[in-house]
Amino acid sequence: MRVVAPVTVVPRKRRGVELALMIFALGLTLGAYALVDINVTGELSSAFPYVAGICTLLAALTHIAVRWRIPYADPVILPCVILLNGLGLVMIHRIDLINDPPLNGARQQLIWTAIGVLMFILVVAWLNDHRPLQRFTYTIGLAGIVLLLLPLVPGLGTEKFGAQIWIHIGPYSFQPAEAAKVLLAIAFASYLVEKRDVLALAGYRILGIDLPRARDLGPILVMWLISLAILVWQRDLGTSLLFFGLFVMMLYVATERAGWAVLGTLLFAAGAYFGYLNFSHVRARVGAWLDPFSNFDLYYQVINAQFGMAWGGLLGTGLGLGRPGLTPLARSDFIAAAIGEELGMTGLMAAIMIYGLIVARGLRVALQVFTIIGGVTRLLPLTGLTTPFMSQGGSSLVCNWIVAGLLLVISHQVRKPAATVAPINPDVEQTQLVKAGA
Repeated sequence: MRVVAPVTVVPRKRRGVELALMIFALGLTLGAYALVDINVTGELSSAFPYVAGICTLLAALTHIAVRWRIPYADPVILPCVILLNGLGLVMIHRIDLINDPPLNGARQQLIWTAIGVLMFILVVAWLNDHRPLQRFTYTIGLAGIVLLLLPLVPGLGTEKFGAQIWIHIGPYSFQPAEAAKVLLAIAFASYLVEKRDVLALAGYRILGIDLPRARDLGPILVMWLISLAILVWQRDLGTSLLFFGLFVMMLYVATERAGWAVLGTLLFAAGAYFGYLNFSHVRARVGAWLDPFSNFDLYYQVINAQFGMAWGGLLGTGLGLGRPGLTPLARSDFIAAAIGEELGMTGLMAAIMIYGLIVARGLRVALQVFTIIGGVTRLLPLTGLTTPFMSQGGSSLVCNWIVAGLLLVISHQVRKPAATVAPINPDVEQTQLVKAGA
């Protein structure tokens, strides 16, 4: 009797699909950039050919790196990242043109994009397998916590907009929390892979929900205390929410126990209430969420954003035809409001759907986008976080390109075919390899 070996399904590399999507993303970006120039100034700027050339070169380098080092990576993530980064560049350029003479925010963002792409290529080239990082779980976690608390060092950290989250070294400023988020996400994942069986054990059952055992509460209590420290000393509601929410959601995904999510929500609610009672800027953000029109002087940023999106309506005013500069920080924290004004709710929802494609592969990005756009649209209180890939800011953009590289590395490891050894027995047919879609 002949024994038939099992069939091994090999995913297609899909690099051609990725290239086609990247060309489409570049076309949308450069077309929107040109449209801004024409609508605002009546002609293409002299810098447009250079912008087009640099954007095309950077996109080509990322594609070559992926094709070379991680050929089985997901073909959708990179084009989505390029489109979001390009859309952010277009909106920053549009806001630059409001001023006379125009500002150079788009040029700075393009430089930071180039640095982010370089970091992306380094991650892809050096770390084509994420699993060895598990050996450094606690070292990476400690480094992340140190970076997170670095702005509290006297003489190093500075306060902006009521939060002490920046460090200054000479003429340069940096948000170490952006890098800390990447390191802590890696540390959380490594820790949960190692401890998931223990943390999944159920303790008391209350109202139909299995709560974790008391002896296993240490990790979540430590994360809760650190998030409270960020809220109290750095007065940074957004990072506190993102940091603790990231850990709780990863804990839920790893253990599939609703009790962890319930407990985490209750703990954060207690911490948020403490912050509301003790910090005026937290109360101001809650007030801007619940009733912004009660105090125009205090809540004018949210009010202007609401008016801008209302003016844009469903289809928007058109690129270069709105007035997004009336909203403070339109190029960074409130860039989603600028998109909603000039591209309408249709354009804003399209951007959210692009994030959704990335969200399906990376929960960390999902949480950040939800908290940011939720604050701009008054679904949640303002958090002060930047919109990934679109908002102006070097530290955020570079770190998000690193996250994109890690997501692609992980997807490559998941999709690539496992090595098989051909059977020696002549009565056993050779293992069959069948190509499948992505």
